[in-house]
Amino acid sequence: MKRRIINLFVITIGTLMLSSCSYNSIISLDEGVKKAWADVEAQYQRRSDLIGNLVETVKGEAKFERETLQAVVDARSKATSIQINADDITPENMAKFQQAQAQLNGALSRLLAVSENYPQLKATQAFQDLMNQLEGTENRVTIARQKYNDAVQSYNIKIRSFPSNVTAGIFSFKQKEMFKADTGTEKAPKFKFD
Repeated sequence: MKRRIINLFVITIGTLMLSSCSYNSIISLDEGVKKAWADVEAQYQRRSDLIGNLVETVKGEAKFERETLQAVVDARSKATSIQINADDITPENMAKFQQAQAQLNGALSRLLAVSENYPQLKATQAFQDLMNQLEGTENRVTIARQKYNDAVQSYNIKIRSFPSNVTAGIFSFKQKEMFKADTGTEKAPKFKFD
């Protein structure tokens, strides 16, 4: 009987020691996910700020279509109103966030398409500078999203692998949600030239 108690005690202590080794690495990976998410948010904020400047530049063109401009302003407002805490990245919250960003992308695309009808607008240096910055920001957003997904992948692998999964279960670490492609992006666009 004493031997069983000692064996159980040794197994318990061994399990705790193994799990404590992985606890710190899980915390480190979790913090990596939080930092990567903050980087994503920073790039989206940069884009939002640039869009605000773009809207103000475009407003200077008196003939510009106001409804298109208003759609961008509204979509930008909605996109910036949805905030997700890095600890609360659930599939539902991620879907809401991505949907708001997709609406902003759509409104911005319409704005840029309509701006093609205004050569004097396209010729201004401020408009060109903003367009270049916006293009660079879109690339930064893509890179930040990729880095976030890499951090989530490392974290999720760690909390699902033995013996770290024991520690993750004890301390209630949950899997994090990755960015996914927007709906419809799996289909290549079709172009028609008349």
